[in-house]
Amino acid sequence: MSDVAISDPSPRPRRVFMLGATGTIGRATVAALLGKGHEVVCFLRPRNAGSRSNLPDGAILRYGDVTDPLSLDRDGFRGERFDVLVSCLASRTGVPRDAWAIDHRAHSDALAAARRAGVTEVVLLSAICVQKPLLAFQQAKLAFEKELIESGLTYSIVRPTAFFKSLSGQVERVRQGKPFLLFGDGTLTACKPISDGDLGRYIAECLDDAGRRNRILPIGGPGAAITPRQQGEDLFRLLGRDPKFRQVPVALLDTIIAVLDTLGRVVPKLRDKAELARIGRYYATESMLVLDPATGRYDADATPSAGSETLQEFYARLIRGEASVDLGEHAVF
Repeated sequence: MSDVAISDPSPRPRRVFMLGATGTIGRATVAALLGKGHEVVCFLRPRNAGSRSNLPDGAILRYGDVTDPLSLDRDGFRGERFDVLVSCLASRTGVPRDAWAIDHRAHSDALAAARRAGVTEVVLLSAICVQKPLLAFQQAKLAFEKELIESGLTYSIVRPTAFFKSLSGQVERVRQGKPFLLFGDGTLTACKPISDGDLGRYIAECLDDAGRRNRILPIGGPGAAITPRQQGEDLFRLLGRDPKFRQVPVALLDTIIAVLDTLGRVVPKLRDKAELARIGRYYATESMLVLDPATGRYDADATPSAGSETLQEFYARLIRGEASVDLGEHAVF
């Protein structure tokens, strides 16, 4: 079935329908699922037809439109039986139109199609930031989480902290001798970043771990929580250079948002830019850690850890040319 080595086989191999397989976390999850001996059918956009999109040879690829319920049935499930739906699918930009189309409606349609195909278990990649839902994409994710929880199916909702990719946008500028940019003094927020590989394995393990069933699962990577300033210091140390920072006031983001909101009343496309600025401000001021609802404070000690690779190790691999990142829509600097 697959050329992927099965080093830790599942005691109960299953047939998995996979959404969001071509993202970096999706690819890692597909590899982890195959490594456990599951059969994985990936539903991809038609523009990926003719290419395996860096997916393992053992994955079965099908093409269609995830936003079209008819295509999900006809081109994806094809009247066949499946055991599990795994989704790493997310909107590309997070602006309201995309968020509600992908993070909510496409998932809702996929859930309905999966039930018709006999699926009894769903593993969903969500995000830890939905704990404080101030943005459209967070509200859309929460709306589907609620639908999934109320569906009666077995579920695991995985809410990871920061990804290595999202924290690597300044590696090249620092390598070029430019300062590391900080919002405020660089200690406003903290996170416990997790690698794609470690997160993919964690998601795959949900299929066999009874302790993760019917639960919301916040998860971070190994080690203590780190601030943006610490990330910059690690990067300069790995490059053998003295730290050089430039502080950006959060108030600047507030000004940009206000201007874009005003202009957006006349130029509709600027509304999306305003939302992107709001997303940037959110990540500049909110920690990606478990939020204590009683105190309203983020708690690093309460944020579980998994995996083995640290952000510092990933930075070192980036600098040596052993790893790369495609920031795509997530580029900030």
